[in-house]
Amino acid sequence: NSAGSALRRSKFLDIDDELLDRAIDLNFKGVFYATQEILPHMLRKKFGVIVNVSSMSVKRGGPGATIHYAAAKGAVTTLTLGVAREFARDGIRCLSISPGPFDTNFQAASDTTPELAQKFLADVPMNRLGRPSEIAELVLFMCSNVCEFMTADTVYVNGGGGYR
Repeated sequence: NSAGSALRRSKFLDIDDELLDRAIDLNFKGVFYATQEILPHMLRKKFGVIVNVSSMSVKRGGPGATIHYAAAKGAVTTLTLGVAREFARDGIRCLSISPGPFDTNFQAASDTTPELAQKFLADVPMNRLGRPSEIAELVLFMCSNVCEFMTADTVYVNGGGGYR
């Protein structure tokens, strides 16, 4: 479950009902309903792994630009924990990944200015953006038999940044 976008950057007091509703619909409800849809199939098989994509913004809150997005992604992290704990005895694992800045279309779609993009990069000790293939490899690992005891966990992937 990896759909997500800040849709547009906005200061907290400028977030209107439309932006908040769109952020929750895309970033949380999409994950929620997709999870509800797949769980009955996994329950029949007594096996499954759900990997949700949250965001590093849940550690920072998105002040000044993306509180609406961070709040919706925080709900994804909480959903992951609840689903994992409710269905663990049924052979279903649920995990989430919280990426920091990655080289994807997310920043352009969120109207990220070049100055803000540089600020994000300056916060990453590895001095580069993440690559989508790095998330794909992590998903493969999470779904493999190598980590069958892992559930209800969130893995933060951010090049060491994102905690300021």
